[in-house]
Amino acid sequence: MRAGTEGARERWVRTGGIELCVQELGDASRPTVLLLHGYPDSKEVWSEVAERLRDRFHVVLYDIRGCGRSTAPLPLRGGFTLEKLTDDFLAVAEAVSPDAPVHLVGHDWGSVQGWEFATARRTEGRVASFTSISGPSLDHLALWLRRRATRPTPRRVAQLLSQSARSWYVYALHTPVLPEALMRGPLLKRWPKILARLEKLPSDGYPTESLATDAAHGAWLYRDNIRARMRRPRTDAYAHAPVQLITPTGDVFLSDRLYDGLEEWAPGLVRHTLAAKHWVPRSRPDQVSAWIAEFVAERERGAGGPAGRASAPAGPYAQAFGGRLVLVTGAASGIGRATAFAFAEAGARVIAVDRDPEGAVRTAEMARLLGAPEAAAETVDVSDEAAMEKLAAKVAAEHGVVDILVNNAGIGLAGAFLDTSAEEWRKILDVNLWGVVHGCRVFGRQMAERGQGGHIVNTASAAAFQPSRFLTAYSTSKAAVLMLSECLRAELAGKGIGVTAICPGIVNTGITATARFTGVSEDEQRQLRKKAVRLYGRRNYPPEKVAEAVLRAVHRDQAVVPVTPEAHGLRLMSRFTPRLLRALARIDLPL
Repeated sequence: MRAGTEGARERWVRTGGIELCVQELGDASRPTVLLLHGYPDSKEVWSEVAERLRDRFHVVLYDIRGCGRSTAPLPLRGGFTLEKLTDDFLAVAEAVSPDAPVHLVGHDWGSVQGWEFATARRTEGRVASFTSISGPSLDHLALWLRRRATRPTPRRVAQLLSQSARSWYVYALHTPVLPEALMRGPLLKRWPKILARLEKLPSDGYPTESLATDAAHGAWLYRDNIRARMRRPRTDAYAHAPVQLITPTGDVFLSDRLYDGLEEWAPGLVRHTLAAKHWVPRSRPDQVSAWIAEFVAERERGAGGPAGRASAPAGPYAQAFGGRLVLVTGAASGIGRATAFAFAEAGARVIAVDRDPEGAVRTAEMARLLGAPEAAAETVDVSDEAAMEKLAAKVAAEHGVVDILVNNAGIGLAGAFLDTSAEEWRKILDVNLWGVVHGCRVFGRQMAERGQGGHIVNTASAAAFQPSRFLTAYSTSKAAVLMLSECLRAELAGKGIGVTAICPGIVNTGITATARFTGVSEDEQRQLRKKAVRLYGRRNYPPEKVAEAVLRAVHRDQAVVPVTPEAHGLRLMSRFTPRLLRALARIDLPL
C-alpha cells in the first residue's frame, strides 16, 4: 500500500466488462467524498488529500478504466467515452454509498468527468456536491470557444490564442501511435523528474509504476471525447449540485479565463484561487483538503443557499484568501488590526497577536463578526525569542501551519543619534528588527518544512528610504527590515514562499501616541507626542488603505510596496536622486 493510504479497504467493482480497483478510507457511515484522478495519474495522486480527509469523511478513490490496477476495455477505441465513464461512476457510487449521494472531487480529467456527472440528467440525485480542480466541462469549453470565435474582440482573440498554446498536448495526444511510443520510451523515464522540477512536487515515489500503461490508455480519453464534444456540445449542461471551483493561478495547461461566466452553468458557484501550478493535490494538499472539507461540511449541514453556505466571504480577495490561516502581530490596533479585519472579510482564519491581551481579544472577536470562520488571540512580546518559538508551536498544534504571516508589530523612536541611549537602541531593535527576525525564522521554517508555499509580509516604513537626522534609530531598524525582506525573498523563492516589505509612510495610527523622543524631559515628551498626533491626524491617511495594500501585495506576490504618495515619492528619490534625499535629511523639521 502506498504511503498516505495505509489502512485503506480495497474492493473491486465490475461494470461494462471491466473491473475497477476501489479503495475506501474512514468511517463508511460518514458522508462519502469520492476523489477522481486525472491524466496520466492513478488514484494515488489523491493519497495526501485522502489522508487529511479520512478522519472526517468516508473517502473513496478508484482507478478509472485502463489506469492503475483497474482493467482496460477491449478494444481501447471507443472504450473511454464520457458515457461509459458515467456508467463506471454510477456503479462505484452504488457500491460505496447506496443510500446517499456522494460528494465528488475531480482533478484534471477527473474534473472533466466530474462536470459530466454533475450535469448529466441520469446522475441527478447521486451527486451531493462537486469540487472542480483544473479541468473544465467539455460542453462549457466548446461553447466558450465558439463565443470567442464567432464574436471576436482583441481580448477574446488573445484568450483563444493563449489557451490554444496551452493545449499543445491535446493535439499531440490525438496523433496515432506516437504518444504511446513516447510514453513507453524516454519520456516515461524522465517524467517523474520533469514533474518534480516543474511543479516543485515532493519526491515521495509518485507517480506510480503503472505510469506507462496509464499514459498510453489515458490518451483515449482525449481521442474518444474531445472532438465529439467540440462538435456537438450539450447546451443544457447545468449543474444539478452545488459546485466549488479551485483554480491554480500558475496552471500551465489551463487559462483561468476558461471559467469566465461559469456561474451561468453553476448558480451559487464558490470560487477559490491558489498560487500554485497544475498538480495541487500533490503540491498543496493542506489547502485543497481544507477547502474540500469546508465545502462538504457546510453542504451536509444544509446551510442556506444553493452552494450550501450560510454566508460567503466578500471582496475582491475572497477567492484567494478564503480559509487561509493568517497570523498578524501588532494586531491590537492600527495597521495590524486593520490588516486582520481585511483578511477576515476575505474569509481567512485569523490569529491576532499582540502584547496587549485585551486588544488582541477585541481584534479576534471583531474578525469573527466580519467573516473569519475562525479567529483567535495570542499574547506575545515579539522581541522574546523563546516566547515566539512557543507561539509557533502552539499555533501549529491548534490551527495548523500559518499560510500568511504579517510581521507588523513595531514601536516609534525619534531623536538625534547622540541623544539616543544604548538601552533605547536595544529596545527599538528588539521589537522592530528582532521581532521580525523571530517571526520569519519560526513561522518561515514551518512553512518551508511543510513544503506547500506561503507568504511573509514585513512592515517596514517609508523611513527605510529616507535618511533623517531625527529618526536615526527608527530609520535604521526599518531599513534593516527592508533588506531582510529582500534577502529572504531570494532565499525562500525556491520553496514557493513569497516575501513582501510594506512601506506605509505617514499613516494615522496610535504609534505617535506611544513613540519616545530622546534627549527631552517628560513634559517635553508629552508635548512632542501631542504635536505628532495632531500632524498625523491632519494627514489622516487611514490604516485600512495599508491593509488593502497588504492583501493586494500578497495576492500579486509583490516584493516592495510603498503605500502612501510620500512613500512612493521617497522610494523614487532614493533610486534616482539620492543626493537630494541626503540633503533633505539635514533639514530641521520641527513637529
